[in-house]
Amino acid sequence: MDVRMNEPTQITIIGGGITGLSTAFYLQKELADQQVNAQITVVEASSAFGGKINTMEKDGIVFEKGADSFLARKLPIIELTKELGLENELTGTNPNAKKTYILYKDKLHPMPPGLVLGIPSELKPFMKTSLISPFGKLRAAMDLVLPRRKEVADESLGSFLERRLGKEVLEKIAEPLLAGIYAGNMHALSLQATFPQFGEMEQKFGSLIRGTSSNRSKTAQNLPGLPPAANKSMFLTFRKGLMTLINGLIAALREQNVDLRLNTPVAGVAKSNSSQSSRYNITFADGHEEQADAVIVALPSYHAAALLQEPSAKGFLEELDYVSVANVVLAFNRKDVNFTFDGSGFLVPRSEGRFITACTWTSNKWMHTAPEDKVLIRFYVGRAGDERWRSMTTEQIVSEVRKDMLDIMGLDAEPIFHEVTPLERSMPQYGIGHLDKVAKFREDLKMNLPGLLVTGAGFHGVGLPDCVRQGKEAAKELVHELIQYRSSKAQSESEDSA
Repeated sequence: MDVRMNEPTQITIIGGGITGLSTAFYLQKELADQQVNAQITVVEASSAFGGKINTMEKDGIVFEKGADSFLARKLPIIELTKELGLENELTGTNPNAKKTYILYKDKLHPMPPGLVLGIPSELKPFMKTSLISPFGKLRAAMDLVLPRRKEVADESLGSFLERRLGKEVLEKIAEPLLAGIYAGNMHALSLQATFPQFGEMEQKFGSLIRGTSSNRSKTAQNLPGLPPAANKSMFLTFRKGLMTLINGLIAALREQNVDLRLNTPVAGVAKSNSSQSSRYNITFADGHEEQADAVIVALPSYHAAALLQEPSAKGFLEELDYVSVANVVLAFNRKDVNFTFDGSGFLVPRSEGRFITACTWTSNKWMHTAPEDKVLIRFYVGRAGDERWRSMTTEQIVSEVRKDMLDIMGLDAEPIFHEVTPLERSMPQYGIGHLDKVAKFREDLKMNLPGLLVTGAGFHGVGLPDCVRQGKEAAKELVHELIQYRSSKAQSESEDSA
């Protein structure tokens, strides 16, 4: 590879989802800052950029087929939004829809006020909830006096929370709330890879309740430079949907002459055996080949594993487990709906045995999504150990969802339309020891395939802000590696000429 100023370095990013596009955006910035001349190409197998971000509009209703929002306290996506000049497009949740329910014994119970990620930040409102038994409340309060764990090894999220707060809080509150983020099994998910702040609270404060109470002010931070509708909201999205961010990235990349290609599936990536300076040979599904000096793979791990020929790079990628989920959107005429929406939706614990895992009262939570005479509701199905939806037709899925909707909400209105989005193998499962496995994988990759990086939701976070952060980190790492390689190459050429 030659990264001299007058010979552009060819960098290919495989995957045009939020991670791949964010990587390209920050990569061109880093290259410009370091005065490295390079050509960036982003190749996407499908007919649209955005990956699991897919905003649709129908009958005046705006809805998301994939992710629908992001946590405001995770700043990488806020920073990217500002850099793209899109901050005025941000909007927060309906301030009058803060209440969230949890289903227990077929009845919706309000989530106790003061919960932060399922952890009580104050005991008084928690002690009043009908969701937890008197014994369960006393057991949770023992968190204030239980000793810290001495071992530093990773443990499951489920065993940690059960040890600190008891089985009842784990099953009725923590499991539907926290495991729902990963569609996972609480006793299989890694504490260090999912919610490391919990372990840090235990060590620092000796109690999750004390730690959460101390840190609570950070969850409602005031973010300067954002419109009023977006400030002090725990979740954010864009007024015209999350595709606003994708379209902003695409426009910015095209302005910087980044080569963006759709309908361009890659069949394989291997070390180049040619006499050319390029280190990698990329084979495309149509049979043609291209060379690249550096490659960033921003795909689900199982897709990345299928592309890489180096055996040492495939192990971790092939072993990482994924769960399949689906989103079901139902739209109604408001005149047909006999239900009062006084919150943002509800969560369904695994122990309830329901088909759905959660429900968002979308048009009440996000006021921009539907006109006043329409109602939009979104249901989630599928989790670890329960992927029965995969063997069902769209009509069967909608029928099962409507059965749960009738049982739980008493709502039997006929939808004006429905949209079912299957998300096959979309939720990576961070097992115990995940971070150690990631570190070893990246060490091996750097040694055996220098100039090739793999990043995305399978590594350090599944949320949109996590994907943006990982894209930015990959860009910085690659440019650093390129500069080191250039220096080493120049020194070697100088010694050869002497």
